[in-house]
Amino acid sequence: QVQLVESGGGLVQAGGSLRLSCAASGILFRINTMGWFRQSPGKQREWVARLSSGGTPNYADSVKDRFTVSRDNAKNTVYLQMNSLKLEDTAVYYCAVIESGVWRYWGQGTQVLVSS
Repeated sequence: QVQLVESGGGLVQAGGSLRLSCAASGILFRINTMGWFRQSPGKQREWVARLSSGGTPNYADSVKDRFTVSRDNAKNTVYLQMNSLKLEDTAVYYCAVIESGVWRYWGQGTQVLVSS
């Protein structure tokens, strides 16, 4: 049974930083592409970043140069370091795992609230 558990969300002032974590179990973590998505109230869920099993990152334009995705295969954990946070980064952040070419497994989400 695949389980993804996010943590690290919270309230932060604009310009501040947060690091999200996603602990995975039930998968061969080291061979899976992991990703981060977010959803703001009234908006569609949007992709934020992904990290291949080989360590290649990709980012949405809206977070490029501010967010960094990384992974620790020994801990089965993927991270999202978020710097220079903006009000528009407020959202519930989800991690997900690709399997057979689709984002098949999802965590429950962690809330990030950026205040002015």
